[in-house]
Amino acid sequence: MRYIHNYDNWWMFRFDSSSVMNDLGRVRAKQGEVLGRLLSLGLVSQDEAMLSSLSIELVRSAEIEGSTLNMDEVRSSIARRLGIETVGLTAVTSRYVDGIAEMLLDATQNYDAPLSDERLFGWHNVLFPTGMSGLYRIDVGRYRRAEMQVVSGAMGKERVHYQAPEPERVPAEMQRLISWVNAEVDIDAVLKAAIVHLWFVSIHPFDDGNGRIARALTDMLLARSEGTGKRFYSMSAEIKVLKKEYYNVLERTQRGNGDITEWLKWFLRCLEHALETTQSTLSQVMRKADFWERHRGVTFNDRQRKLLNMQFDGFFGKLTSGKWARIAKCSTDTALNDINDLVGKGILRKSAEGGRSTNYILIDDPTA
Repeated sequence: MRYIHNYDNWWMFRFDSSSVMNDLGRVRAKQGEVLGRLLSLGLVSQDEAMLSSLSIELVRSAEIEGSTLNMDEVRSSIARRLGIETVGLTAVTSRYVDGIAEMLLDATQNYDAPLSDERLFGWHNVLFPTGMSGLYRIDVGRYRRAEMQVVSGAMGKERVHYQAPEPERVPAEMQRLISWVNAEVDIDAVLKAAIVHLWFVSIHPFDDGNGRIARALTDMLLARSEGTGKRFYSMSAEIKVLKKEYYNVLERTQRGNGDITEWLKWFLRCLEHALETTQSTLSQVMRKADFWERHRGVTFNDRQRKLLNMQFDGFFGKLTSGKWARIAKCSTDTALNDINDLVGKGILRKSAEGGRSTNYILIDDPTA
């Protein structure tokens, strides 16, 4: 099987400019609309939107690789590092979560800083702080020294999707990529983000973590394309939704001869979906930010902060004292005291249903 990197000058990718530019124009317009709308908001609302997007980005990027992160812990770690004051912060965050939060923030907040081997090695170190990937020891903070295949299927029935370049080629291949990332090139910055993502995963320079680092690079270059470190959408969230498509189009492109039109069009469609998702969820983020701003002077205990945040973050089902007690891990009497306190403060109201069906509704509209 001949892969994309087996061709001479394989990094000189080709694409159908007219087809790609039509999609790019539509995405660029939507990108401008979303950023213009969000940057016109107050700083508190901007912080809430950015904190939500960055947290989702980290959690979904891990999920693509089959890992699970605690959203509250990720949110708390990012908020502390950005100096964002918000309610319901987790007191203790793990070394691992703090590390990957620093990776994402380095990529997005320092988007104009030059890329280098050392910077990539630092990102790789925080992904594998123990030097282990699952049960296996790997080379951490350096490029791989072994052959690399992307495979799927049960043992003995593996299917090879891609064979990466030989390890002795990796340093030179990465220097070429890094130089291109840092150079002023005559190509739209969004297309540059798409090309770098494909280029990086095609080199597959590390023993593990290539997907997560590729997505961090994508975030960095999209931030460059917008000229701001304020992130209001998550590409990883959309890639997770379209995960099967993502791997299929990568495989077809990596088995091709250097024409990356299909990949670029897919990337632009994924970015467009991410921007549309941001538009559809913006009202929820704004409601939450407005609520906490209006109640800045109100005293809440930790249980109340947690449950109120859940109301804005997609709380499931009706809010009852029994559900409050289970989620907050407290007695039913304590839950009822918490709820009645919020009713007295005009934050919750009792629904019309009575008896065992009694539930409570959040009042987040000051005119309600």
